[in-house]
Amino acid sequence: MFFGLTIEKLLLIGVIAAFVIGPERLPRYAEGLGRLTRRVKDWMNTAKTRVRDEMGEEFQDVDWRTLDPRQYDPRRIIREALLDDTPVPTVKAAAAAGAVAAMGAAGEAHREERAAPSRLLAGETAPFDDEAT
Repeated sequence: MFFGLTIEKLLLIGVIAAFVIGPERLPRYAEGLGRLTRRVKDWMNTAKTRVRDEMGEEFQDVDWRTLDPRQYDPRRIIREALLDDTPVPTVKAAAAAGAVAAMGAAGEAHREERAAPSRLLAGETAPFDDEAT
């Protein structure tokens, strides 16, 4: 049950409510509760029908158990993510990674050479772009 309510607690609440309401008004309240229950049930059926109509045939393909928020345990998700085995590289993949690393080192040296800032001479001002901001 939700909110910590069990069948015994609900029965006790019902008995206390019957004593508080009294035998004169109890049939009227029971009838009102029955109408409310029917209205809620009709509303739920209408909502389900509208969702089914709007989603079309895709509604049948949805696995509702996978969308249940009670199944998401953050501890389990993190544990699974951390314990996932990383794929073992094959010989061909390791050779390709070595070649890419060698090319990357050469390209990095070229980029550093190109990106080195030029030094300003004494008394020279830094360039300023009026339209930059």
